[in-house]
Amino acid sequence: MNALRTCHFAAAAAVTAGLLVAGCSSPGSGDSGESTTQAAPVAASDLQDDYQQVIKDVLPSVVQIEASNSLGSGVVHDSKGHIVTNAHVVGKERTFKVTTATGEQALTAKLVASYPEQDLAVIKLDNPPSGLKAAKFGDSTKAEVGQIVLAMGSPLGLSSSVTQGIISATGRTVSEPRTEGGASGATIANMVQTSAAINPGNSGGALVTLDSEVIGIPTLAASDPQMGDSAAPGIGFAIPSTMVKTIADQIIEDGKVTDSGRAALGITGRTVLGDDYKPAGVAVVNAQKDGAAAKAGIEAGDIITKMGGAGITTITSLSEALAGEKPGDKAQVTYVRDGAEKSADVTLGEM
Repeated sequence: MNALRTCHFAAAAAVTAGLLVAGCSSPGSGDSGESTTQAAPVAASDLQDDYQQVIKDVLPSVVQIEASNSLGSGVVHDSKGHIVTNAHVVGKERTFKVTTATGEQALTAKLVASYPEQDLAVIKLDNPPSGLKAAKFGDSTKAEVGQIVLAMGSPLGLSSSVTQGIISATGRTVSEPRTEGGASGATIANMVQTSAAINPGNSGGALVTLDSEVIGIPTLAASDPQMGDSAAPGIGFAIPSTMVKTIADQIIEDGKVTDSGRAALGITGRTVLGDDYKPAGVAVVNAQKDGAAAKAGIEAGDIITKMGGAGITTITSLSEALAGEKPGDKAQVTYVRDGAEKSADVTLGEM
């Protein structure tokens, strides 16, 4: 289960409140059967109340975004009408129709800037309505496995839909496929994995904790190549909220990303095949002048096979290795030149 697909059409699912069974005592413990049977409904009711309060708090901040050929979701960033979403939701469009959770008439919005390298974008409403409610973004570095989360968005065009699950893992590095719909093939680090249903159209929406804080932007659903690349239930990924805020704040303030925090070698490369016709490395097509690789002596024609302790066989594997590094970090890069293996200590640059 290793192929991934982007979620750039809206998709919905209903919330199913999970029943929590209260601790049951064995016979003779002194607890009556009546108190045991009453505890479970009370616990279930409390959880249901929590869900409904979170939905009341956050759903008004989640919108549906309509481009000419796709539907997606977005999260209100501030009362001025800035909305953060996925870059693959906006694609190459510059104008959009936005529908809020209240179901009012669609509003118009324009692109502020898109940053495909992190699959994030910001659009702005032309005439923000009064009372527009901004979402509260939490600290994704504090996300814990097992934490209950709700995914909010517009799956399959069904606006204001909610699904529930848990945080399944943190710190995932995931590569998107390139698609005609606008996905750039970005490699994104530190993603939050969730069991909450992430369907086409949830992209750009909100992954929310029971504290009513947005912990991530749902972006990808896993697909199973053994099932014809159909969705693999219960495996979805969200861009962490700390990265969302970092990128969105820069776009809103400067109209572009000025500090990506993403490491780069400063090369243009392509995957090459070995004698067995399997991917065997990344050939350097161009090493940017004064770029990190060029400064370390790596030249066009060299074939990169390792970076640090990671084997490099494809462009994607190189991107994943870089996603775990920061600008200014030092990494040993192994490459082949004229049949001879060489290595260089590279001080990584910034994407």
